[in-house]
Amino acid sequence: MASNEKSKGTKLIQYANGPSLEEINSTVKVPKGKGFWPTLLAYSGPGALIAVGYMDPGNWSTSITGGQNFQYMLMSIILLSSLVAMLLQYMAAKLGIVTQMDLAQAIRARTSKSLGIVLWILTEFAIMATDIAEVIGAAIALYLLFHIPLVIAVFITVFDVLLLLLLTKIGFRKIESIVVCLILVIILVFVYQVALSDPDWGGIVKGLIPSAATFSDSPSVGGQTPLTGALGIIGATVMPHNLYLHSAISQTRDIDHNDEDQVAQSVRFSGWDSNIQLTGAFFVNALLLIMGVAVFKSGSVKDPSFFGLFAALSDTSTLSNGLLIGVAKSGILSTLFAVALLASGQNSTITGTLTGQVIMEGFVHLRMPLWLRRLVTRLISVIPVLICVMLTSGKSPIDEHRALNDLMNNSQVFLAFALPFSMLPLLLMTDSKAEMGERFRNRLWLRILGWFSVISLTVLNMKGLPAQIEAFFGNNATKSQLMTADYISYALIAAVVGLLLWTVIELYHGNQKISKIQSK
Repeated sequence: MASNEKSKGTKLIQYANGPSLEEINSTVKVPKGKGFWPTLLAYSGPGALIAVGYMDPGNWSTSITGGQNFQYMLMSIILLSSLVAMLLQYMAAKLGIVTQMDLAQAIRARTSKSLGIVLWILTEFAIMATDIAEVIGAAIALYLLFHIPLVIAVFITVFDVLLLLLLTKIGFRKIESIVVCLILVIILVFVYQVALSDPDWGGIVKGLIPSAATFSDSPSVGGQTPLTGALGIIGATVMPHNLYLHSAISQTRDIDHNDEDQVAQSVRFSGWDSNIQLTGAFFVNALLLIMGVAVFKSGSVKDPSFFGLFAALSDTSTLSNGLLIGVAKSGILSTLFAVALLASGQNSTITGTLTGQVIMEGFVHLRMPLWLRRLVTRLISVIPVLICVMLTSGKSPIDEHRALNDLMNNSQVFLAFALPFSMLPLLLMTDSKAEMGERFRNRLWLRILGWFSVISLTVLNMKGLPAQIEAFFGNNATKSQLMTADYISYALIAAVVGLLLWTVIELYHGNQKISKIQSK
């Protein structure tokens, strides 16, 4: 796409129909004729920004609670989710590099304006859902570390827009480095805590092998079954906005797109970068689940919220061995947990804002400055959090903690709703010879795995939707409320199917037009 002159000017909201993330597109130089490791280092970075979405605050309680309730059984779900993520993110990066369009641009170029607006709004809701988890995580971390009242801490999270302003001035390569450092902080914190707990490594390895019990509706522990635990981990792991982001930031490397070998090298090393970083995300989520099993005594964590986990890490009665108890008395375990939570929230700030710009430019061809984009999204996201804090301010701390945790978990319903609309177009376009060319279209084994993954994730997300809607009515919902929740979920599922059909039909016709143009 050529940059349009209308995008120039001083207005806050501008027309945009140029390269994806034009300010950073093709700005990072890559070496030519160098060995594997220097080249990999040059391409390393975008994968870290993607990995952030797989270890954000929304993942924490699902993994730890899954470990508390079912020991190492759900380790296989974390592994399978990570493998599916690697597959989808590889396709997203390949789409961006080969077509020189991000996923939003590619969809919009092959569909109508009205469908583009619908998909834009849907994806905006998904981004706001993840932002709610980031607001809650960052605000709680500030409260735990510095004893800042929650209402004030929520407002402070709005000012991370100043951090973003600073980052936009230092260059994309430095942003990648900062994100990698924050990821290392998170990994080191959990490695330290798990190492002290001396977990059952045999049980961990056994848990990596899926079984029928992993997807069973029984037993129910703490209101959770293995199936609902698995759905929670899947829903918190594979997120739609990451596919849009990866297809954009994979284009930050400066290559000659007329040279197929250079394009192939870029695809190859972007895949390496993504898989290495997502392996790190897998270890973070695995460490979180192991914490639930090995750091705490079985069933000892009654409050799975961030408050409860922080308290449990300094409560000697909940910890599993003498070494952990000795360290916990110093307060270091709980403090490190809060530091990792704050690092996770700040990482997600960077990626969420970039994704917002990608989908806004791609679907509706509008652009606003990153700081304004962040400010608007964050201000909208803090509203439900502030309402939740104020409504529970007169209640007990446990009620307040549970309400915030429920808000974070319930907000994830938008992720399940939006995910098929990024996965399915991505698969259709990377499977297409007209889009990708013979050399870069998905190979047969990739197509088989891709379709299996997309269909499985869509079915599992839709299967878990009724339970997610029921959660909005609380733990003591009446029979009529549960029926209402089921009707709402069935209506949403019907809407998803209808919108998917609309998307597939328009993408098919768009692809046919491209094929005819290329055949002339």
